[in-house]
Amino acid sequence: MGFNCGIVGLPNVGKSTLFNALLSTAAAEAANYPFCTIEPNVGRVAVPDERLQVLAQLAGSKEILQTQLEFVDIAGLVRGASKGEGLGNQFLSHIREVDAIVYMLRCFEDGDITHVEGSVDPLRDAEIIETELVLADLESLEKRKEGLVKKARGQDKEAVATLALVEAILPLVSEGRPARFYQAKDEMEAKLVRQLNLLTTKPVMYVCNVEETAAATGNAHSETVARFAASKGAPSVVISAKIEAEIAQLDEGEKKEYLQDLGLQETGLSQIVREGFKLLQLITFFTVGPKEAHAWTVKQGATAPQAAGVIHTDFEKGFIRAETIAYADYVAGKGEQGAKEAGKLRLEGKEYKVQDGDVFHFRFNV
Repeated sequence: MGFNCGIVGLPNVGKSTLFNALLSTAAAEAANYPFCTIEPNVGRVAVPDERLQVLAQLAGSKEILQTQLEFVDIAGLVRGASKGEGLGNQFLSHIREVDAIVYMLRCFEDGDITHVEGSVDPLRDAEIIETELVLADLESLEKRKEGLVKKARGQDKEAVATLALVEAILPLVSEGRPARFYQAKDEMEAKLVRQLNLLTTKPVMYVCNVEETAAATGNAHSETVARFAASKGAPSVVISAKIEAEIAQLDEGEKKEYLQDLGLQETGLSQIVREGFKLLQLITFFTVGPKEAHAWTVKQGATAPQAAGVIHTDFEKGFIRAETIAYADYVAGKGEQGAKEAGKLRLEGKEYKVQDGDVFHFRFNV
């Protein structure tokens, strides 16, 4: 089950530097988890989770396999992308394929690096990105409405419902506001909204690329973005792409020392990955044994059979039950046996909703 974030931004904001650092980090850690570069502009990185190390130690696991998040380096956006400027349609089609969008914003001053807009103003840049996405959605909705009107005349129930939804969202988008601010009336309508596959319904994260000296504290530009993001209910992260590129070349010991010298608790990439995980409303469950400790990803609200299906489709088809131990109980019992003896192992059925940190052993019959 793949979940991905597309990194978008204007030219010369540090987007490619960040993405290359991300790939270098992933390649350097490839011994610890499966790494795959699907295309030159797509890569998967591990989601930092200290719980996995603890579980592996308690179970004596020989191998640790982290869950992953995919990032897509999308070609630089320019004004007029919705009308075909720059890479235009190609740019927009790539965004349409991702689950969430990372707005990479330049928050550093550097006279040697020209800004395509002539000055450093991250909020203006964010507005340019969002405006292009809104305009693309506006065009998409207007085209869709034309086809739906014809079908609705023939009393096609789905067309009637979708047309009503399109007509409800259009005024919002026409005002220049993202479609994500449309409040669906119920889950059925929310499903219809998702089926429209609009660019501006995708969740957004703001990443502020600051100068090296501001990596730990941020600067005036990043503070402005943080307030703006908070007003939108979106997360923001401060990083220095240059520092990330340097860190990516270091081994684990050197990395820790370098971060300490800079006053950083963790890399910016780790923050981005963690926030991306939250943004996509993902949770982690574990399978643990002497062979391997493995972290897996599901959407919040997933059932036990759906979680089993992430491991193998046969597990979901033949699901019988899930032997379940909460992470805290597994640790308190110093492993599976101790948790069992304390009465903390539960047998959960098909309706059980997975909780973050669940340690599962699935029983199935195919």
